[in-house]
Amino acid sequence: MKNAPDSSAHAVHAPHPPLTGYYATEQERRGYVGKLFDRTASDYDRIDRLLALGSGPWYRNQALQRGGLKPGMRIVDIGVGTGLVAREAVKLVGDPALVVGVDPSAGMMACANLPGVQLIEGRAEAIPFPDASFDFLSMGYALRHIGDLSAAFSEFHRVLKPGGRLCLLEITKPERALSQALLKVYMRGVVPVLARLIGSSAESAKLWRYYWDTIEACVPPSGVIDTLEAAGFAGVNRHIESRALSILGEYQAVKPG
Repeated sequence: MKNAPDSSAHAVHAPHPPLTGYYATEQERRGYVGKLFDRTASDYDRIDRLLALGSGPWYRNQALQRGGLKPGMRIVDIGVGTGLVAREAVKLVGDPALVVGVDPSAGMMACANLPGVQLIEGRAEAIPFPDASFDFLSMGYALRHIGDLSAAFSEFHRVLKPGGRLCLLEITKPERALSQALLKVYMRGVVPVLARLIGSSAESAKLWRYYWDTIEACVPPSGVIDTLEAAGFAGVNRHIESRALSILGEYQAVKPG
């Protein structure tokens, strides 16, 4: 693996092509996504439990442990949202003051119940902290909502200390056509209907349809791995959770020290 940024590697910028059924141009994407998450924040945790797919608190906790999170580490959770990953991080590091959450959606963070955790409005491509600030960086299912993966991964490398570790949780569409079709029906059809029934916002159904469309269009895992390596990370690998149709996984990496 590479120990320093390598501009010759096949780095990926946009995680998926513009989804023009939701916004007209890529320039409008950030504003569209931000408003969508703000408007659905109060429903997010309740509907996330419907989505399930094995990605509940136990799975998030195990993923962080596999990534190397240990007591006493200082961690930043990018795309903290309502705090589903950060809540498990607090349990593992032992002190909420060691956990920082960063998210562009003030509405999502307002719904996070994370006493003692510092929550900061910001983007993955411009993390508002100095170089070498953290021992660990996590991100839960937000990779598809970043505007520029290459810029974000370079920021992840910058804010980690030498020897710091990274764990990115993500959903990837199944390789088999039948599994992909079944998951699409569930996530783009069933979950939005349930979201409309139990959600307080009409936008919640739209969020979960959009969620699937980003999964379907997302760059393959090889592109994510190449981009992490190009940003200077070493030991890059992808762990697959076989008990969840192999669609859940974590990208793990280390900043060389």
